[in-house]
Amino acid sequence: MQKRMGEAVARVARKVNHTVENKTDSLDLANCKLMTFPVGIYKAMRSVTEGICRISLANNELKSLSSRFVTTFSQLRELNLSGNYLHRLPEEVTSLLHLRAINLSRNRFRRFPEPLAAVTTLETIDLEENEIAEVPAEQLASMTSLRSLNLRANPVGPELRLLVRPLVPFDLLLSPE
Repeated sequence: MQKRMGEAVARVARKVNHTVENKTDSLDLANCKLMTFPVGIYKAMRSVTEGICRISLANNELKSLSSRFVTTFSQLRELNLSGNYLHRLPEEVTSLLHLRAINLSRNRFRRFPEPLAAVTTLETIDLEENEIAEVPAEQLASMTSLRSLNLRANPVGPELRLLVRPLVPFDLLLSPE
């Protein structure tokens, strides 16, 4: 088990080093068995955080995202958090002024993550395969940049379908009734 943990740590370190050395605009830490975002990465990436536009933390074991993560990577345009154990987002998500796409599919959200409604630049929100039954339709209708909201495989009720359809000017993806 220690060997596997050591290999996982080494894999994360290689990916972070690759991003820093090549000054790329993305950080891919998908499938790294992360339970939290490693604090050491903030220091290691200090010189390039402003240039990071895309981060993937897909298919890890994250239960929460810290406000420090959001404020450190303030230039994010795309954030992939699919396949984790998240059930809420920090309020600081509202400070991501460039965020265009967020993937929160296959997590544990029971409600629509309300901070997202305040991110005016969001074009795509993927919440497929969560446990969402309620969606703030009025707030979503005011999201002028939103083009697509994926709520497939969520227990949204028929009343939501009736309420949302006339209000939203974007593609709303729902599972068949």
